[in-house]
Amino acid sequence: MITRIWRGWTTRENAAAYQDLLLREIFPGIAGRKIPGYRGISLARRDRNTEVEFVTTMWFDSIAAVRAFAGDNYEVAVVPPKARAVLSRFDERSAHYETVHSGPFLG
Repeated sequence: MITRIWRGWTTRENAAAYQDLLLREIFPGIAGRKIPGYRGISLARRDRNTEVEFVTTMWFDSIAAVRAFAGDNYEVAVVPPKARAVLSRFDERSAHYETVHSGPFLG
C-alpha cells in the first residue's frame, strides 16, 4: 500500500472555508472518480499563530493507482483552482511512502 501525504496552509480567516471545500466538494469528488486502488483520505488540521496548516493523507494500493489519481507525474500536487484561491501556500509535490503498518498497534 502507498501513503500519499500533502500539506497546505491558509490564513485563519480562510481556514473554515477551505476545510468546508475539502469536506463537501473535493473529497467527495475524489471518491466519485471511483479510482481502482484508491483506499481513502484523511484530513488533519493544526492552528498556528498566524495561519492554519492542513495535511491530507491518502492511501492507494499501488503507484499505478496513484498515477490514475494524479497523472504520470504523480508527485506533483493535485490542487484544484478553488483550493488555490484560499490557500496561502502549499507543497508543490506530494510525498509517497510504502505503508509498513496501518491500524491499531496494541503491542
